[in-house]
Amino acid sequence: MPSKIVSVDPGSPAARAGLAPGQTLLSIGGQPVHDVLDYKFYSYDSRLELMLSDRDGAACTVTVRKGEGEPLGLNFESYLMDQMKRCSNRCVFCFIDQLPEGMRPSLYVKDDDARLSFLMGNYISLTNLSEADVQRILRMHISPINISVQTTNPTLRCKMLRNRRAGEALRIMERFAAGGITMNCQLVICEGLNDGAELKRSLADLKRLYPAVHSISVVPFGMTRHREGLYPLQPTSREGAARCLEITEAFAAGCLQEFGTRLAWCGDELYLKAGKPLPDAGYYEDFTQFENGIGMLSLFAEEFRLALPDYAGRTARPFTLATGKAAAPLIHQLLDEARAICHNLEYQILAVRNDFFGEGVSVAGLITGQDLSAQLPGSLCGDRVLISENMLRDGGDVFLDGLTPAQVGAAVGADLVPVRIDGADLLAKIFCTEA
Repeated sequence: MPSKIVSVDPGSPAARAGLAPGQTLLSIGGQPVHDVLDYKFYSYDSRLELMLSDRDGAACTVTVRKGEGEPLGLNFESYLMDQMKRCSNRCVFCFIDQLPEGMRPSLYVKDDDARLSFLMGNYISLTNLSEADVQRILRMHISPINISVQTTNPTLRCKMLRNRRAGEALRIMERFAAGGITMNCQLVICEGLNDGAELKRSLADLKRLYPAVHSISVVPFGMTRHREGLYPLQPTSREGAARCLEITEAFAAGCLQEFGTRLAWCGDELYLKAGKPLPDAGYYEDFTQFENGIGMLSLFAEEFRLALPDYAGRTARPFTLATGKAAAPLIHQLLDEARAICHNLEYQILAVRNDFFGEGVSVAGLITGQDLSAQLPGSLCGDRVLISENMLRDGGDVFLDGLTPAQVGAAVGADLVPVRIDGADLLAKIFCTEA
């Protein structure tokens, strides 16, 4: 795909060298540039020879001098500078297959692109990697990569991903390990399929790839009410969640003794489903899989409690806090602690029932604008509603169902205030003096 330049950052090395929008980047140092990985990899050095073509197709060579590792400052028609690799699986637990019709088109896109795994932290299944892709990852040392493993049983993995190539993943991972590629792995647990003995097997197989396998997350699959015609799965039960915790924590204790790291952690949701207390923040070591819901609530609580003494004796305008049912008990506990040392703290906590996706979905990040609009009016305290920013698309402009915070705010008669997944930010927003 031609790498057409659409803009050049002012003051950047590319701008100083005279590069301009409309030109097409062909190669760097004689190496063809096919996508963003080529661009980033070959543009690292301090002196570069760039071959470009102008609007009329005439080729020219430009020398660029810059700091080693300094970005060139070019922007292209698309982030990848290439077509995104789409998912070729039909996973029995796929969340996108459980979305209702009529949502934003981008929500139905299934990517499975190793470049996005390296650059954006997305999880990939490895099923659409060609031999050339594997060799390129090894040659360029594209690391770390986040991998949705689900199971290391080849036959079961083919069944769960419904892809005949799915069983080849472990061999690819072995090659990555030998090549020094760091891998963060995910096991999405479907009760009756890859739990129990299969979970033990997967953990043991991945342990053999340590230290290349840097972390393993064990999380329950997300089940919405929109599963008509899909593989028959049951929601994660309290007993099933408890079994996953028991297996994973025993495995992690052994790894801690052997390697000095637990290596594997369960998602917060498994603790909540099992009715078990969350570990302290220190349990999660370096929070490698924080964005995957691993230790998120524990860190949030620690941040809140560390910041709370700074607000002792202060007052705040009344507020409502809307969150998912999963996090609501912890939020109640934290705000009770705040009320004990702050003056006249008035608030209402709304544990939002997820009518859009179904009551089996209880996390804050999947709350829609229409559910907030329907449930907030009878629960308001004050004229502002604090919500988690992960309810909104990056940029904070729209909910999953396409409604904007302004639309929901107008419907319920209050201002919506996004809060980062950070306990200290929650306190800052609670005690904000701006009207």
